[in-house]
Amino acid sequence: MSKPLSLSLKQARRLALSAQGFAGRSRAGEVKPARLNQLIDRLGVVQIDSVNAVVRSHYLPLFSRLGAYDHRLLEQAAWGSGKRRILFEYWGHEASLLPHTLYPLMRWRMRRAAQGEGIYSQLAQFGREHQDVVQRVLATVREQGATGAGALNTRVERAGPWWDWSAEKMALEWLFAAGEVTVAGRRGFERLYDIPERVLPSAWLDHPDIAEADAQRQLLLHSAAALGVATEKDLRDYFRLDPKDSQARLAELVEARALLPVAVEGWAKPAYCLPDLSLPRAVKASALLSPFDSLVWERARTERLFDFRYRLEIYTPQARRVYGYYVLPFLHNERLVGRVDVRAERSSGRLLVHALHEETVGLDEEGVHALARNLLDMGRWLGLPEVWVNCPKVGSERLRLALDS
Repeated sequence: MSKPLSLSLKQARRLALSAQGFAGRSRAGEVKPARLNQLIDRLGVVQIDSVNAVVRSHYLPLFSRLGAYDHRLLEQAAWGSGKRRILFEYWGHEASLLPHTLYPLMRWRMRRAAQGEGIYSQLAQFGREHQDVVQRVLATVREQGATGAGALNTRVERAGPWWDWSAEKMALEWLFAAGEVTVAGRRGFERLYDIPERVLPSAWLDHPDIAEADAQRQLLLHSAAALGVATEKDLRDYFRLDPKDSQARLAELVEARALLPVAVEGWAKPAYCLPDLSLPRAVKASALLSPFDSLVWERARTERLFDFRYRLEIYTPQARRVYGYYVLPFLHNERLVGRVDVRAERSSGRLLVHALHEETVGLDEEGVHALARNLLDMGRWLGLPEVWVNCPKVGSERLRLALDS
């Protein structure tokens, strides 16, 4: 067996950043639909999240890589009509937007969901025990078209907190996981469900079945292309594959030399990459990242790549938060150099910076000015012309001065 490739940690970071689409961040000009679609194809999956402290998370990864773009481009690609609609919603990496090209690669997951395997067991149990509700809900969607769960709710008592779903919502979620309905659009953030035949192109609905093992291999290859260099767990996590499936498919891909083993400096576990490895000389990107950005969503990988321990504190009581409620990592010159607790104050037209936390590597003057530019760009993109630093820390004065310069 040949000796595996060897990469320094700096090389691994550059591969990851380039694979994630940050190499083109500095390109100027209006973002056209083709450019946005090309980026989404590269990423393969954009995670959806409901928190609207700054902007809903699925809008942010594209801004981080492309700069200011028209929100309507993503909305058209995800929930519009005609040929410009190129995305569908499904369980990719959590609730996600995925290119239509990946729809055939998700059919096996839909079949497993219908059978109640893995994480879908509770939904499938509901589906088995409440077929009357499931069939009533499905018939209503077929008859009425795009429908939200609220319109179907027959529960009299008031809903409880969080996931206290009505029977109709449970039925819709089971039908969605099993591929019997899909998301036609959204009203606010509420999903509107319809049957796939009225939403998805027939070319993908009628696509020949792909065997489970083949689909899983293709998903792992997508993960490898999107991550640049990654451990088995990193690859598996990207599309949330089962460990047993992932390990078996990875061994097959390595044997076929479709993926190559790589030793990365400081990583205890072996990594893998595509054979046509191309090392960028540098990735000069500065960007604020969503907490759900695919560059950082696997927290252990983020620590290995950037020496950056990141946890979301939205659900942590305020008194116990270390960094803040909605904290965006700041990428600058191939490192994660800071964390910014940001909030959109739409009533006053301001983007508020509640806290700036610098990492050990620190923010030099170039970095502070790059952060200021990113905050100003984000504010303009969100229609918030003023960036206001509401942080008492002494170091924040540098950011105030940079914003004013």
